[in-house]
Formats: sequence, C-alpha cells, structure tokens
Amino acid sequence: MIEKKIIESIEVKQLLLKDKAAIEAINVAANKIISCFGDGKSVWLCGNGGSAADAQHIAAELSGRFYFNRPPLPAEAFSVNTSYITAVANDFGFEYVFKRLADAHCRKGDVLIGISTSGNSKNIIKAIEAAKDNGTFTIALTGNKGGLISEIADISIIAPSADTPRIQETHILIGHIICEIVETEIFGNKK
Repeated sequence: MIEKKIIESIEVKQLLLKDKAAIEAINVAANKIISCFGDGKSVWLCGNGGSAADAQHIAAELSGRFYFNRPPLPAEAFSVNTSYITAVANDFGFEYVFKRLADAHCRKGDVLIGISTSGNSKNIIKAIEAAKDNGTFTIALTGNKGGLISEIADISIIAPSADTPRIQETHILIGHIICEIVETEIFGNKK
C-alpha cells in the first residue's frame, strides 16, 4: 500500500508536468504576486481543513522565509483567527467567514489565493467574488475539473486528480514553486 500511494502521488505530478496550461498559470500567478509585492500590496490566502493548513503554510513561506533570510513579505492566511471564524460562522454562517475578511482586507493590487480541492467550497467562492469586487487579482488552487472557483477566479491552477490527498500534495508543490520564484525574483538567488 505504501508504494502504491507514492506511485499515485508521482503520477499526479507527472500529469501536472505535462500540462502546459497549468505550468503557464503557475508562472502567471508567481509574476502577479511579484508585481503585487513590488507595488507594496499584500497576498491573502484562504482554504478549509487541509487547504487552510496549506494557505497558512504558503503565507508563512512568504512572510517568514523560504530558502534564505530576507525581509518579510506581506502575506497572511484568513484562517488564523479562530475567534473571528467562530463568531462570523455563528452570527452570519460559515459561507461568510472568508468573504467578510476579503471585504475588510482585499484591495486593488492585492492578490487572493483561494484553495479548494473540490473547487466548490461556498466560503472560498464568496471570498473570491468579494475580492474581485474590490479589484483584487484572484488565483484558484483546485482539483478535479476545477469546480466553480476555476470559473470565477482570474486564473486557476488545477491539480490533475480527483483524490483529495493527491490534490493537496500537488497544491503544496505548486505553492513551494511559487514561493521560490517570488523569493528569487525579489531578493536574488542566495541558495
């Protein structure tokens, strides 16, 4: 079973490698983020469950460090304030927890990355819609066939799998690639 799961993960990465549209979307996403930071703007991320952890992971790579010590970049995940999330979920409904943060924080020139393995998480869809209304560039990280967020985001990067763990493994690979491109472009290659 262990070998089978490793092979399945490799096969998804091989499909991604052959997907020229996905490779170009990763490049566009990285360049939009570089421009965002160059203009003094912020990157916001949101996701649920494992995708929330991925959002926090990517934000930490940008705001902390990736390969080397350098100034922090303004990136944050919307899932880090549990008091806020539980209050808004209770008072307004869970589908509004990220929308209200997008309304509060996302501005023209910012970037919002919405992560949903199905592409159909209502709270991610509402966040992307709100961010776009504010002039924020939106990036969807999704799986399966892309779901609804791939239709509304400015660009979509779709992990070529219907298996949630394989999608999440691919999302963090994509996130790491983007972080490396961003860090290298902004600060130079200091590895």
